[in-house]
Formats: sequence, structure tokens, C-alpha cells
Amino acid sequence: MTDTILSFLCFILAFGFALYFVPVFRQAAMKWGVVDKPDGRLKHQRAPVPYLGGIGVYIAFLLALSFVFEFSPQVLGLLLSGTIMLLIGLVDDFGVLAPYQKLAGQFLATFVLIKSGVYIKVEFFPVWVAIPLTAIWMVGVINAINIIDISDGLSSGVAFCASLMLFVIALLNHNITIAILTIALAGAILGFLIFNWQPAKVYLGDTGSLFIGLMLGALSMIGSYTKDNPVAYVAPVLLLGVPIFDTFFVIVMRAKKGLHPFLGSPDHFAIRLKRTFGWSAQRVALISCAATLVLGGIAILIMFLDPFSSLAILAVLAVFAIGLALWMNRLEPTS
Repeated sequence: MTDTILSFLCFILAFGFALYFVPVFRQAAMKWGVVDKPDGRLKHQRAPVPYLGGIGVYIAFLLALSFVFEFSPQVLGLLLSGTIMLLIGLVDDFGVLAPYQKLAGQFLATFVLIKSGVYIKVEFFPVWVAIPLTAIWMVGVINAINIIDISDGLSSGVAFCASLMLFVIALLNHNITIAILTIALAGAILGFLIFNWQPAKVYLGDTGSLFIGLMLGALSMIGSYTKDNPVAYVAPVLLLGVPIFDTFFVIVMRAKKGLHPFLGSPDHFAIRLKRTFGWSAQRVALISCAATLVLGGIAILIMFLDPFSSLAILAVLAVFAIGLALWMNRLEPTS
């Protein structure tokens, strides 16, 4: 079976399983009362929306892989750490965990990942540098995907597009393992996204956003991006540029107001755009998905450019990001 057929089969299986299991766990969440209730401040949906859609994504992902994939020790380590992250998120969806406990769980899952041999491997980084960078990257991405899960279709749409771009990069590098993992993740997320699109019938919850964040962080971290251009190692930052931008923006805005970084506030770019211009959640999600695809395309382009050209492109993007943040700062949302 060729790699293309295998990838297509894996995508279809993951998508189909998600279409089946997401509604199942939606009903379970409704029965158990695991729902997101409107609060008139950050949550303005008309009625409570059930969580636990992320469990459907997780099961669809695993089942699709089990049909077409042989699990190596490193892949098993990746799936184990993802399972730990899923369980941490599940407990948090029941409203049990404090922020520092959730953060400790993220470091635990990252430790399991590193112990299985999945960490940043760059020739000019010694292990004592690569390991701390891996922990920072993983915890950062996990929280970035979690943080943007505040609008219908936003986190899942961005994650779907990022998974597709990682799949393309894996194919370009003839890395069938990462290709299968990313396309399975994309299929599972797309199946969920159908139910998460405005108006959302189910949410990922921390169960799903933390799991997807770990998978994207790990799969982007271990991908191959260059042989001759060291600047291309920043490609994962571009691929996940939308959630990373929102994370930094929210942290700065909350610090500016003297708020705790883990305290919810209407400072996200999605909320500012919706409240200032009256944009729909659908429009915000579509623009964010388009931005993810564009940034992914730029990441691929940099892989084939020389260092000077790559640095020039990154400089332009940095100036644009700063300008965008300054403009967003002026769109002060109402509480």
C-alpha cells in the first residue's frame, strides 16, 4: 500500500470515527452535567454547551491509527503522554483542578514524552539545552491551543489547518510516521469541527484542547525542516503562530491590567474582534484558519530558502505581528 493511499485511509477512518463518537460523548456530557454555562461575561452562548468532544477526537485518532499503523516505542510514548494529558483535561473539565495542578500535569506528560525519546533534536543544541527547551515548547503549545478555545470553531479549526500543514511537510521529507500521525489527527479534528462550528453543539473542553495541544507541540517539534538553513528551525513557531500570538497577547494584556495570567479575561483577539466589529465566530475562525495556512506556507517556503532571505521574511512577519498587537490593544473589549 502506497503512503498516499495509507494516509487517505487513515484520514477517512479518523474522520468517520469522530463523526460517530463525538455525538456519543456529547450526550454523555449532557447526562453528567459536564457543560459550559453562559455567564454573561466571557461566555455568551444561548444555552449550556456540553464538553467532552475531545474524548471523541482522542478515540477516533487512536482507532484510525490502530487500523493502519505499527506502533514504535517512541510513538507509544507519544500516545501515552497524550493520554495523560487527556486525563488531566478530563479531571479539569469536572472543575476539580487548580491552575497550578493542571500545569504540573502538563510537565508530567512532557516528562513522559522526553523519557520516550521524543524531544528537540538539533545538532547544535546539547542535550542539557534541548531538554529544557522541549519542556518550555511543549507546555507553551499545550496552553496556547487551550487558550484560543474560546470561540466556536476557532481552536479546532486552527488545529486542523496546522495538522494539515504538518502533514504536507512530513510528505515533503518522506517521513511516513509523522505523516500518518498528523493526517489521523487532522481527520479526527475535522470530524469534531463539524459539531463545533458556529453555533457549536459541543466543545473540546480541556480534555480535547490539552490533548491536541500536546500532539501538535510534539509532532511539530520532531519534524524535519532543514538540512542547510538553520533559520528554518523556527518553522514550528510559524505553523502555530495564531495560538502563540494570542497567548503572548493575552498574557501582556492581563499583566497590563494587573491580572493573573491564568485568570480568564476578554482580552483574546477573537473576543476583541467580535465585540468591536460585530464579527461572527464563524468569520473569526475562517480568518484564523486562513492565517494558519498562510503561515504554514511561509514555513514551507523558508525550508527551501537561504538564511538571509529567511531572516528577511521573519523580520517582516515580526513587524507585522507587533503592529497587529498594537492595533488589537486599541480594541479594548467591554467586560
